[in-house]
Amino acid sequence: MRERIEAALEKLKPALHGDGGDIELLDVKDGTVRVLVAGACAGCPMCPIPIEEVVERIIRQEAPEIKEVVIVI
Repeated sequence: MRERIEAALEKLKPALHGDGGDIELLDVKDGTVRVLVAGACAGCPMCPIPIEEVVERIIRQEAPEIKEVVIVI
């Protein structure tokens, strides 16, 4: 499961890096995924969809068995 989540997050990295941001998988434990969103993308008011929503959506697409996604900013 961790590999699927990491692959999903890799898809987001180019867009985040382009805006001075980054994303990192911190932990997968007991159905909970912890992800660090850093840099300019964390809480960006210019994004039409909050980055937290985008991250959770892409993780759940790749690993629907996940119970919770925790975004650390």
